[in-house]
This record gives sequence, C-alpha cells and structure tokens, in this order.
Amino acid sequence: MDNLAETTSLSRLFALSGQAGDRRCRPVTGGARFSLRVKQASLGAAGEALGLDLTGPINRAVSSGQRTALRLGPDEWLLLLAEADAASVAASLAQRLTDGLYSLADISHRQTGIALEGAAVTDLLNGGCPLDFDLAAFPVGMATRTIFFKAEIVLWRQDTARFHMEVWRSFAPYVWSLLANVGREYAD
Repeated sequence: MDNLAETTSLSRLFALSGQAGDRRCRPVTGGARFSLRVKQASLGAAGEALGLDLTGPINRAVSSGQRTALRLGPDEWLLLLAEADAASVAASLAQRLTDGLYSLADISHRQTGIALEGAAVTDLLNGGCPLDFDLAAFPVGMATRTIFFKAEIVLWRQDTARFHMEVWRSFAPYVWSLLANVGREYAD
C-alpha cells in the first residue's frame, strides 16, 4: 500500500473513534527513519555527522531542527529525519565513521508514525500500554520501546500532553483500530 492510500485508509479508520478535544491522533506522513547501531567509542563522530549529541542516557530523545535520535539501547538509536536529509545523513556517517564499525539501516518503509495529543492522551495510551505516564515516571523527552496491546511500538513523549508513536506499517491498522476503540470508551 502506498503512503497516500495508507494514510487515507488509516485516517478513515480513526475517524470512527469520535475524537474529542481532549485527545487527538493523526498519522505522521513523510520523513525518513533509520536504525543506527554504533559503538561507544564512535559516538562523538556519529553525533557530529548527525548534528546531534548521542551521548545522552538510554530511553531519551535528542532533537535539532528536523532531526531526532531516540536512544533505545546502549548502542541503538532510531533516527527520525526529513526525507531530504536521508542521503546526506548516510553519506556523512560513512565519511566520519571510517572504521566501518556501525550499522545504518533505512527502515522508512517498515514503520509509520502516529501523533497523539491532548489533555486525556495518557488515558488513551493506558488503554493498551502498561507504562506509567506520570511525568515523574515518563518525563518529556523520554522514548522507549514498549507495547500497545499486542503490537510493539516506540513511544516518545514530546511534551506533557503530546506523544509520537512509531509502529510497523503492518501493525498500523490494528493499532489505529485499538486507538479508535479505546477512544470510544472516553467519548462524551
């Protein structure tokens, strides 16, 4: 399914949820996604290539402009960037990491994003995600791999009431239908 058809299909599916002003979801279209694996010794060079500080703690996001790196493990990052930056980022990493001891895989076709926001968005997420979304437990800037019902997702808290979810495209209709079902439970 191409991006436009997928977005249209998912938008129609989510329209069934009766979104209220206290929670909104929308597909995140476009953008490039990469899985980056790099050793600790090369973090400085990789960060220079990306224009991001990759030395932060695990389960945290760092952003600059349209580039974001979500640190998911000791040597693993999910990179979210503008499609126009994809080729230059790959070239810059290859130029700076000359030892070749890194892995960069384009996963743009594997994943899609969902933006979730609103005062009651944590209620919507807790309908299928076991995490504690209290700000003390899951602060702004936190990003982690978790589940939503039975689908593996990556969840990033962008602001107190705004999240970005990454999900495999094959699971996106399932996740959208579950978001719609949970949303109906909170409908006025």
